[in-house]
Amino acid sequence: MIIQTFLSILIVAGALFGPGLAEAQNFPTKPVILQIPWPAGGSTDVGGRIVAAIAEKKIGQPIIVTNKVGAGSQIGLTETARAKPDGYSIGFASLPALNTIILDPERKALFDLKSLVFIINQVVDPGIIWAKGDSPYKTLKDLLDDARKRPGEIRAATTGILGDDHLAILMMEQAAKVKFRIVHFDGGAHVFTAVLGGQVDVAFGNIGDIGTKLKGTPLRILTVMDPQRSKFIPEVPTTVELGFPQVISNSSRGIIGPAGIPDPILKKIQAVFLEAMKDPEHIDKMEKSALTVRPMVGEEYTKYVSDLHQRIIPLMDIARQSK
Repeated sequence: MIIQTFLSILIVAGALFGPGLAEAQNFPTKPVILQIPWPAGGSTDVGGRIVAAIAEKKIGQPIIVTNKVGAGSQIGLTETARAKPDGYSIGFASLPALNTIILDPERKALFDLKSLVFIINQVVDPGIIWAKGDSPYKTLKDLLDDARKRPGEIRAATTGILGDDHLAILMMEQAAKVKFRIVHFDGGAHVFTAVLGGQVDVAFGNIGDIGTKLKGTPLRILTVMDPQRSKFIPEVPTTVELGFPQVISNSSRGIIGPAGIPDPILKKIQAVFLEAMKDPEHIDKMEKSALTVRPMVGEEYTKYVSDLHQRIIPLMDIARQSK
């Protein structure tokens, strides 16, 4: 009797967990789609394609990178949140753009933090303020002095509404008591073209946005919005050095998926991408693109996102007041 009961338990357990475990062990049996919600050529796209090319060698199936752009990444993020949670449809997210989409009631986001699972972070990319190489602004002081003389006239580009670059402009306006004419673009590649083409005067962006263009391109970086100087541009002073310690900005980018991906499959995806991110090939290519690798996995990444969400709430009030 005891033996029969024990066998019955084993049969039930096998029925409940066996297929899931088997599915996880075999995962993936077809290509994985990695959706990037920004245009091709921007720093998120560059980093995503680098890690995907290495990860697919380790996972045994193609990882197909697609770009689903629009609305400052909201369109692509919505599609990722609505995807089937089987591990075959994952995406990239840029923070704090994801956070502000959720926090801004006017965006009417169809997802929230609970709609997503935060798989692994790849990059933390410090913010910068930059201009064309022949710009009259040789320093941050030059820019701010002119902005005080011509409030609302200097055209400052961002990579999207309420992304880290937009929030950085708002922080600088508050700290320096200036006013810019803010121009929003969808992604760093479009900002780069606009700055060099003279459609805007300066850009608030990230080191990775211009990482592959640091050599041989006529541009000038006025400041790094970080407490420490960047190893990629060590000659450029920080906002802390220049008297604006409250103007600190960065963009973190990582891999997310729809909530509900089975834990064994989720852990396999995390393990594969963590191994890929630690691969010397990945680190070397990211360094050449001036992208700082900082893996955060699972609970650590989820906490990072949640903490950032709370820190951004006060900035959303400033954004609403500036409209």
